[in-house]
Amino acid sequence: MGGEDGSGPERPPWPPDYAFRPYRGPEDHGAMAAVRLGCAAQDGTDARSVVEKLPTAVELDASCAELDDPFQNQVLVEHGRGVVGYATIRWWQERDGTWLYLHRGHLLPGHRGRGLGSAMLDWAEARIRRLVRQHGTALTAVFGANATASERDATALLLGAGYRRVFSLVELELADLRQLPDSGPWPAGIRIGSVARSDYREAWKTVVDSYADAAFTEYWSFERFLATAVPSCWRAARDGEQVAGVVLCSLRRCDPTIGEVEELSVRTDWRRRGLGRALLLDGLRCLREHGAESARLYTGTANPYRSYDLYESVGFRRLNEYGRYRKPVVG
Repeated sequence: MGGEDGSGPERPPWPPDYAFRPYRGPEDHGAMAAVRLGCAAQDGTDARSVVEKLPTAVELDASCAELDDPFQNQVLVEHGRGVVGYATIRWWQERDGTWLYLHRGHLLPGHRGRGLGSAMLDWAEARIRRLVRQHGTALTAVFGANATASERDATALLLGAGYRRVFSLVELELADLRQLPDSGPWPAGIRIGSVARSDYREAWKTVVDSYADAAFTEYWSFERFLATAVPSCWRAARDGEQVAGVVLCSLRRCDPTIGEVEELSVRTDWRRRGLGRALLLDGLRCLREHGAESARLYTGTANPYRSYDLYESVGFRRLNEYGRYRKPVVG
């Protein structure tokens, strides 16, 4: 159904008063943010989520700037003079060599059931096939798509198009940072403190090494680590001069009353000895001292280290589940 240039469907199977058009730049961000807001109630979107929240126009400015050629890899759906939906494509290479081409579409509830969702999906897949040919990644490329458990329309669309869920992320929340349990004992000789700049490479390597055997993980370079470093609530556990584990916490920029536990990693030799719990609670106390009232984090359902038990033991409770869907790139 896609056009040869990847710009959109040639013969739209929806009512004639709808049209696809390319993304035009920052002038579209307000309309795109309005689409997300208009989908929120129907799709059960959590505005406070640290996995996928409701973006503002300003936040869309930043996310669109990070895309590789946003003018070719985004499309908007118009009805009359208004934008009623849009789709975005991005891609990256995972640690095992897989190239994931992720597409994500959003369509206002009042315009669903008219073939638009399927047409947006067709546009994305046609564009991705062209990108795969350009990149020479056909041997390892897969289509990727996301849908939360509460997004029933998107889930049905993906399953009907041959996608299968390969894993999920579960978001958890600790609603009140004033109520934290004691850390309990941890290994003798371990001291926990801030992460100095001279520790950044070792902290990064501690996190990266923890994903050595994990599937579906994006390669995280040290340069990207440095580019996103916000170390005010980063904590490290040390055994002498060696880093035994780290917890990387931060405050939400748009709402600093919400803290996020971005990473909790303990080296293999120190696991199952209480160090993860001690690090986590130290990071949560640091968030509280910096003004956070609650904290959130997410973890994969296939996590082999029973991290749910640890998080729930200090008071975190499960919220939404975020499905990750894939399909082979064929043709």
